[in-house]
Amino acid sequence: MTALDIDTPHGPARAHLTDGGARGTLLLGHGAGGGVESADLLAVARDAAEAGWRVLRVEQPWRVAGKRIAPAPARLDEGWRAVLAHLPGSGHLTGPLVVGGRSAGARVACRTAAQVGADGVLALAFPLHPPGRPEKSRAAELVGVTVPLVVVQGERDAFGAPADVAAVLTGMPGASVYAVPGDHSLKRNPDLVGAAAASWLAEVLSA
Repeated sequence: MTALDIDTPHGPARAHLTDGGARGTLLLGHGAGGGVESADLLAVARDAAEAGWRVLRVEQPWRVAGKRIAPAPARLDEGWRAVLAHLPGSGHLTGPLVVGGRSAGARVACRTAAQVGADGVLALAFPLHPPGRPEKSRAAELVGVTVPLVVVQGERDAFGAPADVAAVLTGMPGASVYAVPGDHSLKRNPDLVGAAAASWLAEVLSA
């Protein structure tokens, strides 16, 4: 495993590389309340690498700097785009590009997928709305994705149940939902999360 420091407009980001091969590149962003060592991100990175993917778990500049509060979405998007802009010249981008992450990281991936030329989006625990506030929907971020999209969602996720996410994705070609046991943390069975992601990645590659 290798860590790469990458300059962004908001300070250095850090990409943690798990190099499984050249079948494609998977970039994963972390949530607002945790870093790249969350159980679901580690499981997805492991299983994707075993399937031959190059995986980079991207630590946003605010986390690298040791801050505890995530900045505004626009700053997160800027940091993410800067990392993606750096990778082609560094030799760390190969094959199809899938972007994703958990929670806030999933939102960043959805919002920027078209801008970075992604071939697919893998969203873990997408926060469809704040707990108890379904009227504050972030459905537009999902609907705006025009490439193959999968959402791996906990059955008891207070930020949006799998059925709620599925309703948003109705009519979107290439969009699907994997329901897994657990809540928003996806800690109950991270191995199942990793297996779901690897299965979907195989579908993206064959497509």
